[in-house]
Amino acid sequence: MAWIKLDPITRRRFAKFRQIKRGYYSLLILLAAIVLSIFAPLLAESRALFVSYQGQWYFPSFQYFSMANFAQTPPPGWSTGDIETEYLRLQREWQTERFLHDRDSAMPNGQTQSQIDAKYPNRGNYVIMPPIPWDPYVSDFWYNEILNEIQIELTAGNREAAERLARRDGLTELADLIYSGEITNVLADRAKSPTGNLIGLARGGTMPSLASLAQVPPNAPDSLRRHYLGTDSQGRDVASRLLYGFRISIFFALILVILGQVIGTAIGSLQGYLGGRFDLLSQRVIEILVTIPFLYVVIILAALLTPSFWLLVGIMAIFQWITITFYMRTEMYREKTREYCLAAKSYGASHLRIIFRHLLPNCLTPLVTFTPFAVVGAIFALTGLDYLGYGLPAPTPSWGQLIDQALLQENRDKIWLTLAPFGAITVTLVLVVFIGESIREAFDPKQYAKYE
Repeated sequence: MAWIKLDPITRRRFAKFRQIKRGYYSLLILLAAIVLSIFAPLLAESRALFVSYQGQWYFPSFQYFSMANFAQTPPPGWSTGDIETEYLRLQREWQTERFLHDRDSAMPNGQTQSQIDAKYPNRGNYVIMPPIPWDPYVSDFWYNEILNEIQIELTAGNREAAERLARRDGLTELADLIYSGEITNVLADRAKSPTGNLIGLARGGTMPSLASLAQVPPNAPDSLRRHYLGTDSQGRDVASRLLYGFRISIFFALILVILGQVIGTAIGSLQGYLGGRFDLLSQRVIEILVTIPFLYVVIILAALLTPSFWLLVGIMAIFQWITITFYMRTEMYREKTREYCLAAKSYGASHLRIIFRHLLPNCLTPLVTFTPFAVVGAIFALTGLDYLGYGLPAPTPSWGQLIDQALLQENRDKIWLTLAPFGAITVTLVLVVFIGESIREAFDPKQYAKYE
């Protein structure tokens, strides 16, 4: 951009960074992931992005709508004004109406077209859901409930309602059996359903499309319910929790590292440049802080206070800045004895000009080198604290909490619970490390130094 003026050395550094493909493309991928995580409520959310109902448009992402707004039937014992619309269910109910309307129109069975149209008033309504139609806090126990709901309708003799339920939730094979009436013979066959009901049919294994039903969470990845990475032990969508967990982890790490590196660079630079009593006293304070066990401090504070995002940032920032001070102090001690610094002093340059204009640009090697690894360390720290139970409180989306579930004895065979968080952490950390290596190689100030 024309209004940003870069000196020739800086332009060469950026050009060299772009030539290092692994770092440049890693940066683009990571930036894209961060931008997507910012818009996570539009990518992974139980609320619809858009609803077209009776000719009117609604945007539930920005406004609350109860079941009464769309004439949706509430669970038993609830009023339509008490709870929010279940948009995924609403979408499938309207899709089912369109299917049944088209089928009845093709085979009227004595019905007039006007009667068929009146029977399915919602066939022209539409719902557009996010790519992942699950909030990270919403539990989905559909796998354990749907067969009971359909069985209740079958027992009551409501075959049409039972078919609607099966058709609504994509159980096409079961819906066809109910529509044809063959479901009665199938359930009566003890070889197919030992218990004589739908749960027995699912567990009997004779109908593969029902094999994943009648099970409690965690459930395996399922495109039917759009749980692309499965669910956790509470029935919450793993993909949604990974996305929101990434947003929390990366912004936690960036805020913490920026805060720590700025403070550490300032203190370390002043130590090296001023020396004397300031250096002596500040080093004693740093030595005291280094001896404090960080994990114990977090555990004690977590017992006294409810951990929050900013509380953890504040606690960790107390210790985050210390490491970089040692390197910046050493660099500043060495650089301030160079001829260019002595020349600047002889020309009457102020201390601030000497520090910011001459010394800091030549002392950035440790800062550039260690900052990406500090980001990695911050992500690991938050994940570790969440895993141990001293991080962000439940049910906050967390990679550490997913790892904790994956390592439970009863979940050892749930491979998706293991691969999802470990895969996300691995990919994120590899991207950050590649970016750090490339920045270190491209922006190293020593390669442009003119002195011995």
